[in-house]
Amino acid sequence: MARFMSFLLALSLLAFVPLSLSHKTNGGYLYPQFYDHSCPKAQQIVKSVMAKAVAREVRMAASIMRLHFHDCFVKGCDASILLDSSGGIISEKNSVPNRNSARGFEVIDDIKSAVEKECPHTVSCSDILAIAARDSSVLTGGPSWEVPLGRRDSRGASLSGSNNNIPAPNNTFQTILTKFKLHGLNVVDLVALSGSHTIGNSRCTSFRQRLYNQSGNGRPDYSLDQSYAAQLRARCPRSGGDQNLFFLDFVSPTKFDNSYFKNILASKGLLSSDQLLFTKNQASMDLVKQYAANNKIFFEQFAQSMIKMANISPLTGSRGEIRKNCRRVNGH
Repeated sequence: MARFMSFLLALSLLAFVPLSLSHKTNGGYLYPQFYDHSCPKAQQIVKSVMAKAVAREVRMAASIMRLHFHDCFVKGCDASILLDSSGGIISEKNSVPNRNSARGFEVIDDIKSAVEKECPHTVSCSDILAIAARDSSVLTGGPSWEVPLGRRDSRGASLSGSNNNIPAPNNTFQTILTKFKLHGLNVVDLVALSGSHTIGNSRCTSFRQRLYNQSGNGRPDYSLDQSYAAQLRARCPRSGGDQNLFFLDFVSPTKFDNSYFKNILASKGLLSSDQLLFTKNQASMDLVKQYAANNKIFFEQFAQSMIKMANISPLTGSRGEIRKNCRRVNGH
């Protein structure tokens, strides 16, 4: 009888697990308490290493968030982006979206080695990346959320997936939305997740086309505020200076807030893909206005969309592995 009562109690407790925190995947569930017994200090360790990295260089928060995004859009959130080329693996680090711009790998290495010391062969690189992305938001003043955990790491990478699946700054609105929809994300997720451009930098090469030759007719993009465009041209010439960096949100570049959306309303979104959110689609335009007017609503939706994105095709159960070194599959 006692055993039956405890079974009933367990069932009733399960009924109160918030749905947003427990995510069914093809191979099982992801849930925030995954490491509570096997590695209770895991999240604390990730946060501590991330805090030091962001204190050294605030931009690192944006870089880690971008790594997580570029990981999830290729084969799911499986840490494939962290693999170096070796054996039969061709690294995603050399794809067009990642080459000369994906960064933060050493920070993930530092976190992994600290976590390995505490709990060897327990916490996956893909979970570390998901936690570190959340901490990147928190450390720059953005929202927090409970990260569902239990992902495992891939044993391979996909260079072609990285080249084809990650939205590009010069893609059309429809192409970008299609790339999101392929992963079960909708227009709300697209606009909210674009809000991560409230921190971080972009290279001249990513928006030069807007300044000089938007449609192949030798004319600039007139949806860009012209005084802002003139400032950008000063450090982003027609040729050369490809790697020159510019703040994605020039108003508060190191603070996670909704000024990104206010900039778009003022025609001062840096990338073509930023400004398109306001010029090419009614639903997207309404969301930009809503987030520009209400930081709280933006934060709530950003957290929900990050949880949803981090749930793209994770490897769970016996699929994949727990890499000892995030750069290499085990046994290499």
